[in-house]
Amino acid sequence: MKIEELKNYKRILILGYGKEGQATERFLRKFVPLTELGIADKKDSANYLDEQEKYDLIIRSPGIPKKLITRPYTTASNIFLANIDNVVIGVTGTKGKSTTVSLIYSILKEAGKKAFLIGNIGKPMLDEMLKPIGKEDIFVCEFSSYQLDDIKYSPHISVVLDLFPEHMNYHGDVQNYYNAKKNIIAQVAADDYFIYNPKFTDLKSWADNSHCKNIPFEQNILIRDEDIPLIGNHNKENIKAAITVAHLLDIDNNTIVKAIKEFKPLPHRLELIGKFKEIIFYDDAISTTPQSTILAIESLKNVGTIFLGGTDRGYDFNKMVEVIIEYKIPNIVLFPESGDVISKIIKSKKAEYLHIFNTKSMEEAVKFAYEHTPKNKICLLSNASPSYSLWKNFEEKGDLFRSFVKKYK
Repeated sequence: MKIEELKNYKRILILGYGKEGQATERFLRKFVPLTELGIADKKDSANYLDEQEKYDLIIRSPGIPKKLITRPYTTASNIFLANIDNVVIGVTGTKGKSTTVSLIYSILKEAGKKAFLIGNIGKPMLDEMLKPIGKEDIFVCEFSSYQLDDIKYSPHISVVLDLFPEHMNYHGDVQNYYNAKKNIIAQVAADDYFIYNPKFTDLKSWADNSHCKNIPFEQNILIRDEDIPLIGNHNKENIKAAITVAHLLDIDNNTIVKAIKEFKPLPHRLELIGKFKEIIFYDDAISTTPQSTILAIESLKNVGTIFLGGTDRGYDFNKMVEVIIEYKIPNIVLFPESGDVISKIIKSKKAEYLHIFNTKSMEEAVKFAYEHTPKNKICLLSNASPSYSLWKNFEEKGDLFRSFVKKYK
């Protein structure tokens, strides 16, 4: 929605007052100062959704499903994309978004471009509009499925990394989730670009039916394995995505390679905490689906203890348990709620020989790991489930893990 259109509304409600909602308030107070502005958030009232009836327009925050909106509405993402003429590189996918946007941003900065990291990982989009924007400014934006669920505009360059089932509680089913991701290219123009991972059949199908220029990931990674600062084949795919974007923007290989070599991995993503008492500790708290935990196990291989479980979103853990058995991981720590589901699958596969420890305490889990992880093996935090059953988010979970690992080292 254009700024001029926003001025037509006398009463606007910001629904949800987290990081993005607060940025939306700053934006509206600057650009539509005469509009009466309201704020409603569930932390202030259990009946916060009822406030909608008093307003002409709602601005939905990403954490609130669109089915709960009862009045005409828009979103911060739609406002940003409607009012920006610069190159926007939009990145989405189930896993790897934050790493990929950070890689692209690092390459652009190394090339001397004026780039800005926004969206889920960086500053809220609307905060960028509070300051002057130059014609050459490039915005690298991480888009979640929540933001894309009702997007009305497409970035100039859209990147989709992968697709796995996730956020079923929010979207209702897998198809709705995939459709939300697909919205990133729903409004492309003929001179826009769709960069995609050709290993995913759905993404190839999207490309075949899109109305823009389609580019599959380049397969030449440009850099030797020993010089890659990221662990795992899945991160090679993220690097391929970043290289493809960089070449589209005419950035030379020397610059790309230098930026990748100097890239610092993000926290909680196969992050090496250290080796203590002859045990190697890795924090992969970001892994909140079975597929991403499988990738972590396959990347590290030498796992002696793995921490699993969290909020039960109905995921199928059968394949993950098979991988645990295949890689002979002897010690399993299980957290509620999905830990109970994983435990039943382990028993059904007659793998009772695994040493299972059920707990609600990260401290007790780390103590168990110190006592039972074989020497020179890895203790891996990679829960294959969302964190909310016990923790505020994956960052809190990873930080707790790190603090107790260091406390008992």
